[in-house]
Amino acid sequence: MRRKITVVGAGNVGATCAQELARRDYAEVVLVDIKEGLPQGKALDIDQAAAVLGYEATVRGSNGYGESAGSDVVVITAGLPRSPGMSRDDLVTTNEGIVRSVSEQVRDGSPDAILVVVSNPLDAMCHVAKDASGFAKERVVGMAGILDTARFSTFIAWETGASVKDVTAMVLGGHGDQMVPVVSHTAVGGVPLEQLVEPDRIEAMVERTRKGGGEIVQLLGTSAWYAPGAAAAQMVDSICLDQKRVLPCTAYLEGEYGIDGLYIGVPVKLGAAGVEEIVELQLSDEEQRRLEESADAVREVVGVLTSAG
Repeated sequence: MRRKITVVGAGNVGATCAQELARRDYAEVVLVDIKEGLPQGKALDIDQAAAVLGYEATVRGSNGYGESAGSDVVVITAGLPRSPGMSRDDLVTTNEGIVRSVSEQVRDGSPDAILVVVSNPLDAMCHVAKDASGFAKERVVGMAGILDTARFSTFIAWETGASVKDVTAMVLGGHGDQMVPVVSHTAVGGVPLEQLVEPDRIEAMVERTRKGGGEIVQLLGTSAWYAPGAAAAQMVDSICLDQKRVLPCTAYLEGEYGIDGLYIGVPVKLGAAGVEEIVELQLSDEEQRRLEESADAVREVVGVLTSAG
């Protein structure tokens, strides 16, 4: 029997995620959005691509949560995207109400689901989803680190002239300008990045990674969607197929990395139960300091929430 995945929000990120999941061909996908006609139209378009790309047409669009009932995984992309001059954190009060409402409705119809949160500001919205759903911390996880790591990996591949497939990288911390690309655990074909690239060039790539989302917002006038949609789909794969991939995700820490009671980006083992393990890397003193600074920045945004649990 096919798994059931719901993607809430039929904007660019949600529709891209739905298309990526449809192409995997192991699940029925329900695309939910409050705008009439939007999820139905995008679902129909994705289904019609099936005949060309060779997967089964199993995407349905809906303006309510009835069709999503009994979902194994729910991806939450609903909310306003960033516009030029706006930080992710500027979205906190607007998107809090949206994510809270979505999480409550998902809880009622899919009480056993795992939530993958994509809405910004990501770390704060994970707190909202966990609080509103009442789900255990293992079943509410955020998509940020895979996207940030993908950006870092892309810049490294370009800088070194290597295949991006041979780049091993990891970005930790909050999904914002204080994220922490972990250079000490970054390599190309097993060779440490610091042996291949001069320190000033590494720092330039680190800085471009931190500002990666903003760079796209400046170019497009709105947030990215191809890479975020693909990153969310990778997380769903690892959960639904119980792959137990170790991926950088936004997880709730209770003492790991010296951080307590906070959602922040760390490597996790992602499987059928959701976050099955938090992997603790040995960080340099500088990387640990930066991670703690990032955690402080996240706490500040979480503090803005009107009803954080």
